[in-house]
Amino acid sequence: MPRVMILGGMGKIGRSIAADLLAHTNAHIMLTGRTAPRGDRQQSPLGSRSRFLCLDLAETDRLTALVDSVDLVIHCAGPFDYRDQRVLQTCLDRRVSYLDVSDNPRFVQQCLALGDHAKAAGITAVVSTGIFPGISNSMVRLGIETLDQAEAVQLNYVVAGSGGAGPTVMRTTFLEIAHPFSGWVQGQWQLIQPYSAPEGIVFPEPYGTAHVYWFSTSEAVTLPQSFPQLHTVITKFGSLPGFYNTLTGLMARLPSGLLQRSWVVETLAALSYQMTQVTDPLTGVGVAMVVQVQGQRCGRSATTTVSFAHPQMIQAVGAGTGSIAQLLLAGQWQKPGVWPVEQALPSDLFQKALAQRNLNVTVRST
Repeated sequence: MPRVMILGGMGKIGRSIAADLLAHTNAHIMLTGRTAPRGDRQQSPLGSRSRFLCLDLAETDRLTALVDSVDLVIHCAGPFDYRDQRVLQTCLDRRVSYLDVSDNPRFVQQCLALGDHAKAAGITAVVSTGIFPGISNSMVRLGIETLDQAEAVQLNYVVAGSGGAGPTVMRTTFLEIAHPFSGWVQGQWQLIQPYSAPEGIVFPEPYGTAHVYWFSTSEAVTLPQSFPQLHTVITKFGSLPGFYNTLTGLMARLPSGLLQRSWVVETLAALSYQMTQVTDPLTGVGVAMVVQVQGQRCGRSATTTVSFAHPQMIQAVGAGTGSIAQLLLAGQWQKPGVWPVEQALPSDLFQKALAQRNLNVTVRST
């Protein structure tokens, strides 16, 4: 039976991925974290095919030994703004497949730079799996494939409350709004103010119209590289209820450098998480995405809209990463190198994996 190690496995994202793998593969799962859960240190709450081991990623010798003992490593130990490529490099050195749920553009670019090493080792590594990034990247690829020529993409995401995530995701949000980021607009990189340019987008039911704002994501960096014909890639994010957007926008305009201080980020993340625990029962913890791809079809302007919604964001993250892991473990697909999802996963396998999980994306062309 295949063996999988999930770093940061006792967090909500790690456990969701583990649950997906236990449901769709026969893998044995090793969940790691810096502190042991309550009770038996060698057991996890996910059943007999999973176990827990304490691991600090700074323990390089122990990390190497554990990587040697598995067939696939899934890196969920964020925030990735704080991480380097140590785990990926170890996997390549030990010839072990690698996935992560990274969402930091700098981290992603540094991982992609190891692509030649991965090809030489014959190892498949995919960064930024999950939902956004992850499923969203495959939605873009699917939309582009409906057109003769794609020219511009806009990705829109909305999350209800916490989305079922923990404080780590909150930390990532505040880290990403701490400074302007590069956006690919009209064929050139431009500095974008985070949480600017609000726009109302109609999302699948039950979300309806919600406002979204410019937000830094790894897709904003990888999509122009994956599809050079695109002259614009816009990534926008919003929260429900709407007053969270107002609060996040205010945080994005704090004095320069304030959000670079770890204690400020930790405080804001903790407060935000506590607030969502109050509103989650009212709003739910779902997610919706609308990807709009503009271009040409049969010599005429055309737009393809690809939509997705799920009542449990964290479960959707597990499905996004779990589906790629399932394909790798079953030997149904591999692509040596280090790739973003849109370059790695063919659309037919993407749709098949979602269907196995009773999920689907809606494609509409105009």
